[in-house]
Amino acid sequence: METIVTRERLITFLLETPLFEKLDPAEIQEIIHVVEVDEHQAGHIIFSEGDPGDAWFVMYRGAVEVLKHGAGGEKRIAVIGPEECFGEMSILDGLPRSATIRATEDSVVLRVRRDAFGELLDDDHLVAYKLIHHMAILLAERQRTTTLRLSELLNATEIIDVHEGIMAVSYTHLRAHET
Repeated sequence: METIVTRERLITFLLETPLFEKLDPAEIQEIIHVVEVDEHQAGHIIFSEGDPGDAWFVMYRGAVEVLKHGAGGEKRIAVIGPEECFGEMSILDGLPRSATIRATEDSVVLRVRRDAFGELLDDDHLVAYKLIHHMAILLAERQRTTTLRLSELLNATEIIDVHEGIMAVSYTHLRAHET
């Protein structure tokens, strides 16, 4: 599997991806210098729970699953597809990963290393601050969803509703703090 992502295709893709859509083409030009293209075959672990948080990713093609280890073994928490990001918290805090990400099919991801993104911040590139702003909005949306689901869980009266609520809150909490 070899995917060639030309500069033009990369720019077009980023302009159409929610996290980058409000950036102008000149700002996209700044960010593409720190974007790496990685290919992963189905079944490949991109990172594991507990690994250092050294980068964040955007799905270019394919899909990955978010896996969480627990008492009952490994559980799938979510599936992430094209134009979605994961690992963005590591740009902000560098903490270890709280879940495992595994390709469910042959996939291409765009990776931004934490240190390269940090250099953009250190050099006062406006694009880096805009991306952090968009990440903050994304994380706030996830937190609001988690709060809503937790409220629904607290009001649940049937055990099946409680179980489903716990799974929903776990997924939302994980997406807000992991990947």
